Amino acid sequence: MRGGAVVTALAAVLVALLGAAPAQAAGYRYWSFWQSSGGRWAYATQGPGTARPGDGDVIGFRFAVSADSADAAKPRAAAGFGEVCDRTAAKDGAKRVAVVLDFGTPADAPDGETPPAALSACAQVGEDATAGEALAAVAKPLRYDSSALLCAIAGYPRTGCGEQVSGAKKDDGASARPSATDKSDGGGGGVPSAGLIGGVAAVVVLGAAAFWQARRRRG
Repeated sequence: MRGGAVVTALAAVLVALLGAAPAQAAGYRYWSFWQSSGGRWAYATQGPGTARPGDGDVIGFRFAVSADSADAAKPRAAAGFGEVCDRTAAKDGAKRVAVVLDFGTPADAPDGETPPAALSACAQVGEDATAGEALAAVAKPLRYDSSALLCAIAGYPRTGCGEQVSGAKKDDGASARPSATDKSDGGGGGVPSAGLIGGVAAVVVLGAAAFWQARRRRG
Protein backbone atom coordinates (compact mmCIF):
# COMPACT_ATOMS: atom_id res chain seq x y z
CA MET A 1 0.00 0.00 0.00
CA ARG A 2 1.38 3.41 -0.97
CA GLY A 3 2.01 6.03 1.73
CA GLY A 4 -0.79 8.31 0.48
CA ALA A 5 -3.26 5.43 0.45
CA VAL A 6 -2.28 4.52 4.01
CA VAL A 7 -2.93 8.06 5.21
CA THR A 8 -6.30 8.17 3.43
CA ALA A 9 -7.37 4.83 4.88
CA LEU A 10 -6.25 5.92 8.35
CA ALA A 11 -8.25 9.14 8.11
CA ALA A 12 -11.36 7.19 7.10
CA VAL A 13 -10.98 4.87 10.08
CA LEU A 14 -10.55 7.79 12.47
CA VAL A 15 -13.65 9.53 11.14
CA ALA A 16 -15.69 6.32 11.47
CA LEU A 17 -14.53 5.69 15.04
CA LEU A 18 -15.07 9.24 16.24
CA GLY A 19 -18.45 9.40 14.54
CA ALA A 20 -19.51 6.30 16.46
CA ALA A 21 -18.62 7.83 19.85
CA PRO A 22 -21.70 8.25 22.02
CA ALA A 23 -22.50 11.80 23.12
CA GLN A 24 -22.82 12.72 26.77
CA ALA A 25 -26.24 14.34 27.15
CA ALA A 26 -26.80 17.46 29.24
CA GLY A 27 -30.08 18.83 30.46
CA TYR A 28 -31.91 20.55 33.30
CA ARG A 29 -33.91 19.13 36.18
CA TYR A 30 -37.12 21.12 36.56
CA TRP A 31 -40.93 21.19 36.75
CA SER A 32 -42.50 21.50 33.30
CA PHE A 33 -45.99 22.95 32.87
CA TRP A 34 -48.70 21.33 30.70
CA GLN A 35 -52.27 22.03 29.64
CA SER A 36 -54.94 19.71 28.29
CA SER A 37 -55.74 20.01 24.61
CA GLY A 38 -58.45 17.68 23.34
CA GLY A 39 -57.82 15.29 26.21
CA ARG A 40 -54.07 15.18 25.54
CA TRP A 41 -51.17 16.93 27.16
CA ALA A 42 -49.67 19.92 25.36
CA TYR A 43 -46.63 21.86 26.56
CA ALA A 44 -47.90 25.20 27.89
CA THR A 45 -47.01 28.29 25.87
CA GLN A 46 -47.20 30.51 28.96
CA GLY A 47 -45.86 30.11 32.46
CA PRO A 48 -48.19 29.21 35.35
CA GLY A 49 -47.93 32.79 36.63
CA THR A 50 -49.62 34.22 33.52
CA ALA A 51 -51.73 31.37 32.10
CA ARG A 52 -55.39 31.62 33.17
CA PRO A 53 -57.22 28.31 32.73
CA GLY A 54 -60.99 28.38 32.43
CA ASP A 55 -63.61 26.48 34.35
CA GLY A 56 -63.33 22.80 33.42
CA ASP A 57 -59.71 23.02 32.26
CA VAL A 58 -56.89 20.66 33.22
CA ILE A 59 -53.32 21.67 34.01
CA GLY A 60 -50.40 19.36 34.70
CA PHE A 61 -46.88 19.54 36.10
CA ARG A 62 -44.11 16.99 35.55
CA PHE A 63 -40.75 16.87 37.33
CA ALA A 64 -38.04 15.50 35.06
CA VAL A 65 -34.73 16.18 33.39
CA SER A 66 -35.11 17.49 29.87
CA ALA A 67 -33.51 19.83 27.38
CA ASP A 68 -36.45 21.78 26.05
CA SER A 69 -40.16 21.56 25.27
CA ALA A 70 -39.59 19.04 22.48
CA ASP A 71 -37.81 16.68 24.88
CA ALA A 72 -39.85 17.31 28.06
CA ALA A 73 -41.60 14.36 29.68
CA LYS A 74 -45.40 14.65 29.94
CA PRO A 75 -47.44 13.84 33.04
CA ARG A 76 -48.23 10.13 32.93
CA ALA A 77 -51.80 10.48 34.25
CA ALA A 78 -54.67 11.11 31.85
CA ALA A 79 -55.52 14.73 31.09
CA GLY A 80 -59.19 14.37 32.07
CA PHE A 81 -61.31 16.81 34.07
CA GLY A 82 -64.16 14.54 35.16
CA GLU A 83 -62.28 12.02 37.26
CA VAL A 84 -60.58 14.84 39.19
CA CYS A 85 -63.37 17.37 39.71
CA ASP A 86 -66.64 15.42 39.47
CA ARG A 87 -67.06 15.48 43.24
CA THR A 88 -66.48 19.23 43.51
CA ALA A 89 -69.71 21.15 43.00
CA ALA A 90 -69.68 24.24 40.80
CA LYS A 91 -69.95 27.54 42.67
CA ASP A 92 -70.90 31.04 41.55
CA GLY A 93 -67.93 33.38 41.20
CA ALA A 94 -65.45 30.49 41.11
CA LYS A 95 -64.00 28.06 38.60
CA ARG A 96 -62.83 24.47 38.93
CA VAL A 97 -59.43 23.51 37.54
CA ALA A 98 -58.11 19.94 37.61
CA VAL A 99 -54.47 19.88 38.72
CA VAL A 100 -52.37 16.80 37.88
CA LEU A 101 -48.96 16.39 39.49
CA ASP A 102 -46.35 13.87 38.35
CA PHE A 103 -43.29 13.91 40.60
CA GLY A 104 -41.24 11.91 38.11
CA THR A 105 -39.08 8.82 38.38
CA PRO A 106 -36.25 7.93 40.77
CA ALA A 107 -33.89 8.41 37.81
CA ASP A 108 -34.91 12.08 37.67
CA ALA A 109 -34.81 12.69 41.43
CA PRO A 110 -32.01 14.70 43.04
CA ASP A 111 -29.53 12.68 45.08
CA GLY A 112 -31.00 11.51 48.36
CA GLU A 113 -34.62 12.21 47.42
CA THR A 114 -37.51 9.92 46.47
CA PRO A 115 -40.38 11.16 44.29
CA PRO A 116 -43.76 11.26 46.06
CA ALA A 117 -46.70 9.41 44.54
CA ALA A 118 -48.58 11.14 41.74
CA LEU A 119 -51.37 13.45 42.86
CA SER A 120 -54.50 14.91 41.24
CA ALA A 121 -56.71 17.50 42.92
CA CYS A 122 -59.54 19.85 42.00
CA ALA A 123 -58.72 23.50 42.67
CA GLN A 124 -61.72 25.78 43.17
CA VAL A 125 -60.42 29.31 42.74
CA GLY A 126 -61.56 32.76 41.66
CA GLU A 127 -62.65 33.23 38.06
CA ASP A 128 -59.55 35.31 37.28
CA ALA A 129 -57.04 33.00 39.00
CA THR A 130 -53.85 31.94 37.23
CA ALA A 131 -52.59 28.38 36.88
CA GLY A 132 -50.04 29.18 39.57
CA GLU A 133 -52.83 30.20 41.96
CA ALA A 134 -54.76 27.03 41.19
CA LEU A 135 -51.60 25.03 41.89
CA ALA A 136 -51.04 26.85 45.19
CA ALA A 137 -54.61 26.05 46.26
CA VAL A 138 -53.95 22.30 46.23
CA ALA A 139 -50.19 21.66 46.39
CA LYS A 140 -48.47 23.87 48.96
CA PRO A 141 -45.73 24.54 49.80
CA LEU A 142 -44.44 25.93 46.53
CA ARG A 143 -40.91 27.25 46.12
CA TYR A 144 -39.72 29.77 43.54
CA ASP A 145 -36.31 31.24 42.83
CA SER A 146 -35.48 34.94 42.48
CA SER A 147 -36.41 34.89 38.77
CA ALA A 148 -39.84 33.34 39.50
CA LEU A 149 -38.86 29.89 38.22
CA LEU A 150 -41.00 27.21 39.88
CA CYS A 151 -38.54 25.11 41.89
CA ALA A 152 -40.68 22.86 44.12
CA ILE A 153 -44.30 21.67 44.36
CA ALA A 154 -45.65 20.25 47.60
CA GLY A 155 -42.14 20.66 48.99
CA TYR A 156 -40.51 18.50 46.30
CA PRO A 157 -37.63 18.63 45.71
CA ARG A 158 -36.28 19.98 48.97
CA THR A 159 -33.36 21.76 47.30
CA GLY A 160 -32.19 22.73 43.84
CA CYS A 161 -33.86 24.63 41.05
CA GLY A 162 -33.40 23.94 37.36
CA GLU A 163 -29.86 22.66 37.86
CA GLN A 164 -27.93 21.19 34.97
CA VAL A 165 -27.23 17.48 34.93
CA SER A 166 -25.25 15.34 32.50
CA GLY A 167 -24.69 11.75 31.44
CA ALA A 168 -28.43 11.22 31.11
CA LYS A 169 -30.40 8.19 30.13
CA LYS A 170 -34.09 8.60 29.38
CA ASP A 171 -36.54 6.62 31.49
CA ASP A 172 -40.06 7.88 30.82
CA GLY A 173 -41.93 4.59 31.14
CA ALA A 174 -45.08 4.18 33.17
CA SER A 175 -43.14 2.22 35.79
CA ALA A 176 -40.77 4.43 37.74
CA ARG A 177 -37.75 2.17 37.94
CA PRO A 178 -34.34 3.37 39.19
CA SER A 179 -31.59 4.10 36.71
CA ALA A 180 -27.85 4.10 37.18
CA THR A 181 -27.58 7.51 35.57
CA ASP A 182 -29.57 10.72 35.76
CA LYS A 183 -31.90 11.44 32.87
CA SER A 184 -30.71 14.41 30.84
CA ASP A 185 -31.67 16.38 27.88
CA GLY A 186 -29.93 19.01 25.94
CA GLY A 187 -27.17 19.25 23.44
CA GLY A 188 -23.99 18.43 25.27
CA GLY A 189 -20.92 17.52 23.27
CA GLY A 190 -19.64 13.98 23.26
CA VAL A 191 -16.36 12.81 24.82
CA PRO A 192 -14.80 9.61 23.43
CA SER A 193 -14.47 6.74 25.89
CA ALA A 194 -11.09 5.45 27.04
CA GLY A 195 -11.58 2.32 24.93
CA LEU A 196 -12.23 4.35 21.81
CA ILE A 197 -9.19 6.54 22.42
CA GLY A 198 -7.07 3.41 22.85
CA GLY A 199 -8.44 1.99 19.60
CA VAL A 200 -7.66 5.20 17.73
CA ALA A 201 -4.13 5.17 19.13
CA ALA A 202 -3.64 1.60 17.92
CA VAL A 203 -4.84 2.50 14.45
CA VAL A 204 -2.43 5.44 14.36
CA VAL A 205 0.51 3.23 15.34
CA LEU A 206 -0.36 0.51 12.82
CA GLY A 207 -0.92 3.06 10.07
CA ALA A 208 2.39 4.76 10.74
CA ALA A 209 4.20 1.41 10.70
CA ALA A 210 2.63 0.48 7.38
CA PHE A 211 3.55 3.86 5.92
CA TRP A 212 7.23 3.62 6.88
CA GLN A 213 7.42 0.01 5.74
CA ALA A 214 6.12 1.03 2.33
CA ARG A 215 8.73 3.79 2.10
CA ARG A 216 11.54 1.39 2.98
CA ARG A 217 10.41 -1.05 0.25
CA ARG A 218 10.47 1.72 -2.33
CA GLY A 219 13.96 2.67 -1.16
